[in-house]
Amino acid sequence: MASVPEATDQHRALLRYDNGAVALHWLTVLLVLTQLYLGFTFDNMERGPARSELFTWHKTVGATILVLSLIRLGWRLMHKPPPFPESLPRWERIAAVWNHRAFYLLLILLPLTGLATISAGHSGVTKLAGGIPLPLIPGLPESAGDGLGDAHIVLVFVTIALVVLHVGAALKHQFVDHARASGRMPPFQTPDGEPVAVLD
Repeated sequence: MASVPEATDQHRALLRYDNGAVALHWLTVLLVLTQLYLGFTFDNMERGPARSELFTWHKTVGATILVLSLIRLGWRLMHKPPPFPESLPRWERIAAVWNHRAFYLLLILLPLTGLATISAGHSGVTKLAGGIPLPLIPGLPESAGDGLGDAHIVLVFVTIALVVLHVGAALKHQFVDHARASGRMPPFQTPDGEPVAVLD
């Protein structure tokens, strides 16, 4: 008969996402926080070289988030997510599923609406950091630019709201419910609960 600590470790491993999903999750978190900082910073700057430089990085990080989100989606389709803790109420499970789906959708739509905004009335390519060319979306009239820009901003604030909701739920599970749900996506930890060596 297994001891209590061994059973606990096995249960923790079953509830935890695999290392690939965890790495993609936290890399996305870092990029999204960086993107929010860049977006709000350059938007409040006067036109000039410094603003243009930040805008270039904003486009670069946005393109990276789009690619990473597609990779995450592919990973999710190929790797079944772990089950929820039995103690988690059904309504919270449903909310968590739809929250994740909304994040996937937003992290794809946000870069696309940003690209569409700068594509309106233009053709060819836009330059990312390092001079990397990114093709613009052809055929978008200049008159669509304002509407696309507004949609992009609305999606930004929807994303912020979901982030707050997501973090609030994680804190609730950790400090109020004392549930295992808060340990489903811990950074720097192996599936058996051992710390990951960042440097070999």
